[in-house]
Amino acid sequence: MEFRPDLIIPELYQLLLIGALFIQGIADRPWMPRVGKWLSWCAGVGILISAGSLDLNGLIFVGSYRVDTLSQFFKFAVSFGFAVAVLNATRQPTLEKEKHCEYFMFMALSAWGLMILSSCVELISIYLALELASFSLFPLVPLRSGEKGAAEAAVKYVFFGAAATAIGLFGFSLILASQHTTYLIDFMQKPWAWSEAPMAVAGLTLFLCGMLFKLALFPFHFWAPDVYEGASNETVAYISTMPKLGAVVVLIRLSMLLKPGLEITTILALLAAVSITYGNLAALIQTDVKRLLGYSTIAHAGYVMVGLTAGTTEGVAAAAFYSFIYVIMNFACFWVICRIATDGRNLKLDDLNGLYKRAPGLALVLAVGAMALVGLPPTAGFMGKLFLLTAAWNHSYNWLVVIAAANIAISIYYYLNLVRHAYTKEAPESTPTAVPYPFFSLLWGGLLAALLILFGILPGLVFKALPPSL
Repeated sequence: MEFRPDLIIPELYQLLLIGALFIQGIADRPWMPRVGKWLSWCAGVGILISAGSLDLNGLIFVGSYRVDTLSQFFKFAVSFGFAVAVLNATRQPTLEKEKHCEYFMFMALSAWGLMILSSCVELISIYLALELASFSLFPLVPLRSGEKGAAEAAVKYVFFGAAATAIGLFGFSLILASQHTTYLIDFMQKPWAWSEAPMAVAGLTLFLCGMLFKLALFPFHFWAPDVYEGASNETVAYISTMPKLGAVVVLIRLSMLLKPGLEITTILALLAAVSITYGNLAALIQTDVKRLLGYSTIAHAGYVMVGLTAGTTEGVAAAAFYSFIYVIMNFACFWVICRIATDGRNLKLDDLNGLYKRAPGLALVLAVGAMALVGLPPTAGFMGKLFLLTAAWNHSYNWLVVIAAANIAISIYYYLNLVRHAYTKEAPESTPTAVPYPFFSLLWGGLLAALLILFGILPGLVFKALPPSL
């Protein structure tokens, strides 16, 4: 099995960016270009490279690294999300100037880990890639000058992350002891029912804890609202979206084992139902916009699990589609938050009052993002939820579909509450009636909103990039 560098071009390019950031970080000179400026363009080139690699196929590194359409789709999603995150964080008011290179380097390392995770088909390599993607995020959380809550958020994030890692490793040991293999392809020939392999079922459940921690699925969600509130707006925009892609692609790889009726599948379905309900109910009473979106993340993790527990190719495809769309939806909302909070503060709902007068373009982007998160047509969020619910119907968990559909109605209140404050509430008299925002800020935010509409009308544009077998 020969090594083919042409199969890992996106990963090599991302590694090149990391090396460039490292060199600039240790040898920063006045004549060097500002990191945010050149990195934005280079991250955009990364999107093109990932798009050009969608059709690659191969198996390398002793069969532990599979390059296929599924992995390339998620690498494209990671490249897209990384580029948007870099653009969003280029002007970060709470980040000291001398720390810009290190900030973007750790962000690039995390994205690199997620790319590697997309192709890993062996448990040890999955674990190592997951830790690379996770540990790179830990230094980003406390990088918020003048905010004591950032340090508290960092401690919570590290503590819960370490606990999830330890649990996952223990589960890995049980799987290895029971099934005597770490390759996912071999798992298909192994029993995964409690009556036949109780140790393996227990081990897989514990191993999945690491993935569920990244998804912020109940009961591994406790870190999310506090970390979102304490970290900077730009950091939260990345943490709330990108790690979800890595977790979803691993769960998709493991979905071949999650047949309806198995004990582990039923456990995940129950957690999905609780996560959806708890996330939506908790978000109803939030006045801090980032905490609101933090509890929203918990609910959306449950929606993704609806497709994965269906045990069908349609459900898996719907989960992949929704995870990509969620990146765009969340980034659209955080794009507006970061543009409004010019001093880096946490926004309250009242800070959105009168936004349609101050910045009509940003108000429109927020409205489209909020409607997509709800699942209203003609946005991509509507199509995503439709695909998830229809794929899961009549596959042993109809009660989960009913709970998910009922919770969509609940979420309408707090998502459209963002729009209500932006369009129907008047700002205080001391607030400027119109605030000029840079053209490119409105351009990129408008592009995110346009993509949500485009993929809502033509979802096939995304599905064409997914494997035909899905």
